[in-house]
Amino acid sequence: MRVLGVDPGLTRCGLGVVEGVAGRPLTMLGVGVVRTPADAELGQRLVAVEQGMERWLDEHRPELVAVERVFSQHNVRTVMGTAQASAVAMLCAARRGIPVALHTPSEVKAAVTGSGRADKAQVGAMVTRLLRLDAPPKPADAADALALAICHIWRAPAQNRLQQAVALHAARSPIPSKGRTA
Repeated sequence: MRVLGVDPGLTRCGLGVVEGVAGRPLTMLGVGVVRTPADAELGQRLVAVEQGMERWLDEHRPELVAVERVFSQHNVRTVMGTAQASAVAMLCAARRGIPVALHTPSEVKAAVTGSGRADKAQVGAMVTRLLRLDAPPKPADAADALALAICHIWRAPAQNRLQQAVALHAARSPIPSKGRTA
C-alpha cells in the first residue's frame, strides 16, 4: 500500500509518502513541505497548497491519502488555517478518486510511539527508526506527515476487518417491521 500522509497547515503543509504493509519493513518514497508566505492573501496560499498537493499526487501516485484530523485548539486562527489546508488536501484526493482517511494526532502518536501524548521529538525519532533514515525529517511537519502514513498502513487492516464485521452483522440482523405489533 502506498500512502501519502498530510500534516495540514497554511504556512507549512507536511507531505510524506510511505509504502508497505503492516508487519513488514516500510519504505519512505518522499518527504517534504509545501510552504506559503504568512503575509500572502489567503486565496493565494490555498492555491499554493493545492498546487503542491497536485505535484505530489502526480509524482507519487498514492493509493490513499491520510490526513490529520483537525481538532479544536485555543487559537481559532490556527485551527481555521489548518482546516482550510486539510480541505484542500481532501479535495485534491477526491478529484482523483483517491480514498481519504482521517487520523487524530493522538491516534498517530500512539501508533508510531506507543503513547498518544508523545512529543514531536519522540515522533521524529520513531519515524527515523521505523523508516531506517539517517536523521529525523525536518521540519517536524514533514516527520508528522510520514507518521500519518505509517499510522494508516498499520491500522488499515484492523479498521477494514472491523468495517467488514459491522457490515456482516448489519446484513444478518433482521429489520424490525414498522407499525405492527405482535
